[in-house]
Amino acid sequence: MGDMNDHNDALAEPEIFSAVITPHRSLTPRGFRVLMVCLGALSFTSAIVCVLIGAWPVFGFFGLDMLLVYFAFRANFRSGRAYEQVRVTPSELTVRKVSHRGGVREWTLNPLWVQIERIVHAEFGIERLFLVSHGRRLAIAVSLNPKEKASFARALSNALGEAKRGPTRTEFE
Repeated sequence: MGDMNDHNDALAEPEIFSAVITPHRSLTPRGFRVLMVCLGALSFTSAIVCVLIGAWPVFGFFGLDMLLVYFAFRANFRSGRAYEQVRVTPSELTVRKVSHRGGVREWTLNPLWVQIERIVHAEFGIERLFLVSHGRRLAIAVSLNPKEKASFARALSNALGEAKRGPTRTEFE
């Protein structure tokens, strides 16, 4: 007797394209620790110098500065947890956006009706990408740089073209 999952897998559509887009973060957690230690040492040294020359009230401001830098970087890392998933099958294009807080928004479009709209700056390249269907626009790949957006747009355009051509048949002997 067959498993129900085997039946569902057989009915699943082939995936033409799949991408997960995450915001770029150049500073690793280890790099963050090193930066905070260096800034802390510099700040503490500067604070001690201020105390020795008689400007003791400044000492607290150096600590406050460190606290603000720490919280700014933590917020930056937290926002880096957001991502976009784009998936194309022969019958649907799915865009799933997950916020840094875990909130999920999902759109399912028919790839036969979707067009990719590019807003291009003459000097910098692609600034914005949109999926357009039935007069509505959905911004995608917001966190990519212009060069990455161009590459992503080409790959997605090829996938949509393949979805529009329909499934190809292969003959078995």
